Amino acid sequence: MRQVRGVLQGLGRVVNPLGWLVLALGTLALAGAVWGGWRELAVLGVACLLLLLASLPFLVGRTRVRVDLVLEPARVAAGETVSAGIDVTNVSGRRMLPTIFELPVGDSVHRYGIPTLAPGARHEESFTVRTERRGVIGVGPATTRRGDPLSLCSRDTEWTDLHEILVRPPMVPLDALGAGLLRDLEGVETEAISQSDLAFHTLREYVPGDDLRHVHWRSSAKAMASAGESQLLVRQYLDTRRSHATIVVDDLPASWGSEERREEQFETAMSAAASIIVRAVLDDFEASFVCGAHASSGFDGHLALDAVCRAETGRVGLVPAARKAADIASDTSLLFLVTGPDAPFETVLRASATFPPEVRRIAIVVDSTATNRVTETGGLTVLHVAAKEDLPGLLHWSAR
Repeated sequence: MRQVRGVLQGLGRVVNPLGWLVLALGTLALAGAVWGGWRELAVLGVACLLLLLASLPFLVGRTRVRVDLVLEPARVAAGETVSAGIDVTNVSGRRMLPTIFELPVGDSVHRYGIPTLAPGARHEESFTVRTERRGVIGVGPATTRRGDPLSLCSRDTEWTDLHEILVRPPMVPLDALGAGLLRDLEGVETEAISQSDLAFHTLREYVPGDDLRHVHWRSSAKAMASAGESQLLVRQYLDTRRSHATIVVDDLPASWGSEERREEQFETAMSAAASIIVRAVLDDFEASFVCGAHASSGFDGHLALDAVCRAETGRVGLVPAARKAADIASDTSLLFLVTGPDAPFETVLRASATFPPEVRRIAIVVDSTATNRVTETGGLTVLHVAAKEDLPGLLHWSAR
């Protein structure tokens, strides 16, 4: 039974739909001839089967070539073009017959006629891929098709793997994310007071419960000598963290407004996320990105931007995505929550609450019909953004 299934699968790979139609027509004609005694049907049935058998010799033989697929560059911004090409080299010891190469590019298929090639000869075909919007464009695999002139049967051979063109959204330049803050050995300082860290801030009087390891004995002795009374001074520090920016984008379609505005506003959110990632990398921040099932974290900004290219609307939601971000980026120091106009503000607050209180939080609400403004609620800065070009000014204003 397994062998029969294997034979049928093999036939399914080489017999085209037209071939199956000819086979079915021939079988039915022969059955009708046997049942009704019609010679005409017998002739038709035999002709169909002979035609199908005559197509099989065209499958015999093997094309031996090396195919190189080149995409330059493989990462572009929306609206840019990619220079691409396939380089075919005959690696067999005999002349290669003319053949047709098929190369899927996105939703279309490019076909190239490769002329006869002597042993070791090569042929190059060049083309350009124009990008229009953010996303991923699949290129390949490049295939050759060997078959009969009527396309009853054919055998495809793949020569390259599937390649991808990653199209990034349009971006806007932003000011430094750490503008107005000091830096130390570990990253960006906050204004939170801590008793244990690298950034020494000042000395203060000892209070019960302070760690005696932080007592500054020399300063305490000087204070006791000058004041004439017992007084202990302890070191006080500013809390520091590694500079780590995390961007979480809401993937629920219902959050992004009506159907006619949904795609536009979601793409604006992707542009905002990509712009923040680029700024974070320029500032030597670690960058993390989460949107639905797509996530990336690390110092390699390309990985985060690749995740932006792949992101799409789904069913995860802002709060679960924020929880995932908190798991993969537990040392986050700067959080951006990006959502649409129809997302409940309670959801934004819940997503914000998944991170520790010392994390600076900024919510970006994309609404193409709203007025740009900055508000603050419960330690959460909210930027209402109508277009991606408005983001730099609002971020600069919120940092004041």
